[in-house]
Amino acid sequence: MTTTPHRPSGVNASPADHGVVVPPKNDVTGQDAHHKSMIGGFFRLAWPALVGYLAVRLAGLAVLWAWAQASGRSAGTLLATRADASWYLAIAERGYDSGAGQSNMAFFPLYPGLVGILEPLLPLGPGGTAVLVAWIAALAAAAGLFAIGNHLYDRRVGILLAVLWGALPHAVVQSMAYTEALFTAFAVWTLFALLRRNWLAAGLVCLLAGLTRPTASALIPVVGLAALIAVFQRRDGWRPWVAMLLAPLGYLGYLGWVARRTGRLDGWFTIQNDGWKMSFDGGRYTVGVAKNVLVDGSTLALYAVTLVLVLAGVLFVFSLLDRQPWQLLLYSALLLATSLGAHGYYHSKARFLLPAFPLLLPVAVALGRTSRPKRWIVVAVLAAGSAYFGAYLLLRWKYSP
Repeated sequence: MTTTPHRPSGVNASPADHGVVVPPKNDVTGQDAHHKSMIGGFFRLAWPALVGYLAVRLAGLAVLWAWAQASGRSAGTLLATRADASWYLAIAERGYDSGAGQSNMAFFPLYPGLVGILEPLLPLGPGGTAVLVAWIAALAAAAGLFAIGNHLYDRRVGILLAVLWGALPHAVVQSMAYTEALFTAFAVWTLFALLRRNWLAAGLVCLLAGLTRPTASALIPVVGLAALIAVFQRRDGWRPWVAMLLAPLGYLGYLGWVARRTGRLDGWFTIQNDGWKMSFDGGRYTVGVAKNVLVDGSTLALYAVTLVLVLAGVLFVFSLLDRQPWQLLLYSALLLATSLGAHGYYHSKARFLLPAFPLLLPVAVALGRTSRPKRWIVVAVLAAGSAYFGAYLLLRWKYSP
C-alpha cells in the first residue's frame, strides 16, 4: 500500500457506473430506502472503528473510576464539572454574563446551548446531560475519522485513525463536558464533505463548528479557499458560493453578538485578552515555556504537553511528505498556528490540538502496514498511557487539562 493519499477509483463517476440503482427523483420511498442502505453500508464498514474507539475510551474511564474511588472522589463529577466544564454548565443553566472581567462570553454557545435544550428532556441532570452530549459527539467524530481514513487510504487506516484519536494523552477530554469532541466532529465531517465536493454540507457543518469553538478560524478559510477554487474553475455551479457564504456565519455571528452585548466591535477579543489573559504573540510564549520545561525541569503534565507539541510539528512534516490533500494540510497548519501562537495556558495546548486529527494519519498509515500483533501492541501501549495520564490530569493535576 502506498502512503500517498488518493481518492478511491470512481469517486467522480456516477453511481450507475458502479452498478448502483438510483431511484427516480420523484420516488420518495425509493430515495429513503437508498439513503438507509447507504447509512447501513457505512456502519457495516465503520463498526470496528466505533467499537475500537469505545474500548479505548472505556478503558481510560475504568482507570479513572478506580483511581477516583481509591481517592474518595467521584469520577462522574470530575467528568461533568472539572475546570472549563463548570463554565459550560453555568452557561447552560444561567446564560451569559455581562461581559465584565473573566467573562463566560469567552466560551462559544452551541455546546452549552445543546445541554440547556436537552437537560429538561433527560433524567440525567445538567452534568450528566453535558457528558452525554460530549460522548455522542465523540462517537460522531470517530465515525468521521473512519470515513476520512477509509476515503483516502483504506478501511484499516480508517479504523486505526479513530482508535488512535481515542488513545491520545489528553483524550480524557473527549469524555468530559468539554467542546473538543463536538468541534472535532464538525471539523472532520466538514473536511470529508469538502473532499467529496459536497458543498452544502461542508458550509452548513462549518457554520456549526463556528458556533462551537474559536478554533473554527482554522477551518473556515479551508472551506472558503476550496469554494473559491471551485468558482474560478467553474465547477459545481452555485453550490461553492453557498458554502463560502455559510461557512463563517456561525463564528462571525457569535462575535457580532458579543460585540453588541459589550458595546465594542472587538468585544470577544477584549474579553480574551483582558479577562483571560490570552492573545496571539506568534509563538514566543510557547517557545519560552517549552525551553524552561526542558532546561529547568517541570511537572509530568508540562513534560507531556511539550512532547505532544514537538511530535505535532514532526507529524505535520510527515503529513507534507505523505502529500495529504491540501485541505487537510491547511487545516492542520492553521490549527497549529492558532494553538502554538497563542500566549497563555501552556498546560492546555496539547488539548487544543485534539481536533488536529490529520496529524495522526501518518501514524495510522504506518501502523496499518505492520503485522496485526505489532499493530495492536502499539495501540494497547498508547491506550494504557492515555488511561493513566487522563486519570492523572483529573485527580492530580490542579489546572485545567
